[in-house]
Amino acid sequence: MDSTAWSMLLNGAWVTLWISGVSIALGVSLGLIIALIRSAKIPFVHQVLGLYISIARATPLVTLVLFIFLSAPTLGINMDRSIAGILALTLNTTAFNAEIWRSAFNNFSNDQREAALAVGMTPGVYFRRIMLPQIVITSLPSLVNEMSFLIKGSPAIAVIGIVDLTRVTNRISAVTYEPLPPILAAGALYMVIIAALVWFQRVAECKANRLAM
Repeated sequence: MDSTAWSMLLNGAWVTLWISGVSIALGVSLGLIIALIRSAKIPFVHQVLGLYISIARATPLVTLVLFIFLSAPTLGINMDRSIAGILALTLNTTAFNAEIWRSAFNNFSNDQREAALAVGMTPGVYFRRIMLPQIVITSLPSLVNEMSFLIKGSPAIAVIGIVDLTRVTNRISAVTYEPLPPILAAGALYMVIIAALVWFQRVAECKANRLAM
């Protein structure tokens, strides 16, 4: 492959990276909020959020992308392709992240809560200083795993015309008639992105363990 092909691949990798990155940041945060709301077991709200999680987890990502992008004009919304892609990825990963956070909440020791409240801590201070740091550490492997699944599933956004890393390989192959080199190069770039996530996980865990000592 020539320099032009590599430039196209890197541009495609950047599109994949920033769209996935925004979706991951939103998904982790919204997942935490949804898990907190579901833990409160508010009538009706709890059931509605549970239904959303079930539907989002069961719907293929490419179907969700198409549904959002094609249904927006019928509602009078002129939605940009990138926004539609981010919205679909966010809805998908938020559902999975919410279950990861909820599992961490359910498995957290209630003894620590009782001890914190006994010494005068408010529920908010207890959550921020004691509970949240610990569940972040315990949930980190599962969260990073979900992040990697989202990135590997992000080629679904190419179905609405977003020129991500996978779509770039198709364009290069159509011009050069050599599909294998761009596919291998794209695979290597995906591996670099996932390896960076794994490295981040290890660094975060090491730093957390040092702080806990």
